[in-house]
Amino acid sequence: MTDGDEAADPGLSARGVRIAGTAKGLLDKGFDMYIGNPFDADHNPQGILNFGTSENKLCFDLIQERLGKPDMNYLEPHLLQYSDAQGIKSFREEIAKFLTTYAKAPTVLDPDHIIVLNGCCAVFATLSTVLCDPGDGYLIPAPYYGGINSKTWLYGGMQPIHVPLFSEVTSEESQPFQLTIEKLETAHQRAMEQGIRVRALILINPHNPLGDIYPAQLLKECLDFAHRHKLHVIMDEIYMFSVYGDTTFTSILSLESLPDPDRTHFMWGFSKDFGMCGIRVGVLYTRNREIRKAVNQLAVFHGCPGPVQHVLSQFLHDREWLDNVFFPMNKRRLKEAKNILVDGLTEMGIPVLKSSGGLYVWADFRKFLMSQTFEAEMDLWWKILDEKLLISPGKAFCCYEPGWFRLVFSDSIDKIYLCIQRLQQMIHRKMDEPTSVGSSSKENECTESDDEPSANYINTSVDNASEGYSHLKKIAVF
Repeated sequence: MTDGDEAADPGLSARGVRIAGTAKGLLDKGFDMYIGNPFDADHNPQGILNFGTSENKLCFDLIQERLGKPDMNYLEPHLLQYSDAQGIKSFREEIAKFLTTYAKAPTVLDPDHIIVLNGCCAVFATLSTVLCDPGDGYLIPAPYYGGINSKTWLYGGMQPIHVPLFSEVTSEESQPFQLTIEKLETAHQRAMEQGIRVRALILINPHNPLGDIYPAQLLKECLDFAHRHKLHVIMDEIYMFSVYGDTTFTSILSLESLPDPDRTHFMWGFSKDFGMCGIRVGVLYTRNREIRKAVNQLAVFHGCPGPVQHVLSQFLHDREWLDNVFFPMNKRRLKEAKNILVDGLTEMGIPVLKSSGGLYVWADFRKFLMSQTFEAEMDLWWKILDEKLLISPGKAFCCYEPGWFRLVFSDSIDKIYLCIQRLQQMIHRKMDEPTSVGSSSKENECTESDDEPSANYINTSVDNASEGYSHLKKIAVF
């Protein structure tokens, strides 16, 4: 072997080469740019304002106050020692009681069916590893949170099978981007024809990035569909308590019966609903004993510190604080922050999909594209970044129509106003550019449509938001 050959050998296994060669997604790239130049009102006012990363920053004052209570200041030796990799039993018991109550489970949930891992990313990674062989596929309605791709690929080698959703409302639909069983059947059939073994259906409820909530009847139809095809159902409900609209949220845990309990798996975490992305604690609930055995073998690599489990137990146990302080105030602040952002977008002529849950809105920027292509979408994304504003392009969510963007609203009033101002600056610059409308094209796995979504399902006005922000000081827009 020559020196050149040695230099070319990375020393990795085939698996290592695959993992090392996995490219970062647009969400990761955008976050990296923000980390390199973050906005700070005092020290870096011209830095990048982050409205692309889904974090709830509205209730830190409430969390900080609760963390200062005496029951949080507790440290016993057993919290610093090795514990059950599945999660400390008392913590799992508290999670089971909490979810039984707040997810409205018809029967008491079994804490032995719960596995605690360091974030929902770890839940996706471990589930994909134990459910699937490399090359297997999972059905997922698109657009969807693009981070799932790497979480299911790096360990398990799974590939997504898109169920494309579009903004155009057809005669069989009642709203834009509507999921139907017919679309699931079509995608499943297409995968079979391509020789892909489909192993699972992944659903996100409340949805990311659309912000809508699956009706109970549709959930039941999806479960029946999965049962017919012997598919596992992975139900991601990480935004289950971040619901601010009037729509009723139905947790998979609340259903009286499941067509296939052993193939139905629930996941939730503390990062979104409790504004604790940095805590890194995710929850898997599955009745399948063999899956629990397999995931628990991997849980040793994804454990959560004992002191963290204790602190979170105290949060869940304090029902008076949850019911009278945190949950009502969080809901109120989410709704008001969303209304402020939607108001600003509406004034700029940017339609927004109606939403009831999550920390973001799905906005239609298609009128600002130079052509209805994903190249034009990326060009617009860079122009917005030039204004030092990070939002997320639809391509990052595998959207099949260019021109849709996700904007996170769960931030302070002053930053929301600054976001609106920077968007206005971008629009004014766009208006000064020569207009050039190109033809639609198909790029990569995404297709696109020139049809405008029905105005009946787009927010055109919202209530004024003025209350619930006494903890924030409104500052001048930079």
